[in-house]
Amino acid sequence: MSDTPASPNNAAGPAGANPQNPPSLTVLAQYVKDLSFENPRAPEVYQANEAPKIDVNVDVQGRQLHTDQYEIELSVAARANQGDSAEVMFVTEATYAGIFEIKNVPKEQLEMLMLVECPRLLFPFMRQIVADATRNGNFPPLMLEPIDFMGIYIANAQRKAAAAANPQTEPAS
Repeated sequence: MSDTPASPNNAAGPAGANPQNPPSLTVLAQYVKDLSFENPRAPEVYQANEAPKIDVNVDVQGRQLHTDQYEIELSVAARANQGDSAEVMFVTEATYAGIFEIKNVPKEQLEMLMLVECPRLLFPFMRQIVADATRNGNFPPLMLEPIDFMGIYIANAQRKAAAAANPQTEPAS
């Protein structure tokens, strides 16, 4: 830590932030909110010789609990089918959540922080939960690939902007 006084050129710090109240993100709690593993065709499913086709869907939701406190939910649903058939090998669904205290962040940056940085902190735990659930179902652990939450956030923002710029008119009845 430095005791050097701030120069006049950077007295306010980055982007005019108040050095007395710097932005902060604190994890107050983390927990499994929902966990389900289904193995509907056991034990016959273990006779399959072909690799499963696995579809994974990820969702992030956030809501304010109290002043400066937010619950962020990271949900994953994975479904494995036998090859190209519709026969389900396993289905797992999990929601891992955290309560975050977010202080001194401009409102225009709050959504990005909630939908990018918070799930990035939760993801390694969710990855382990999904891997353990599939391994405990006697399948190889499903190791989720890293997720680019910022890329998803930007793509969603661009879709919203495009939709706002080109509103579809409803047909006359």
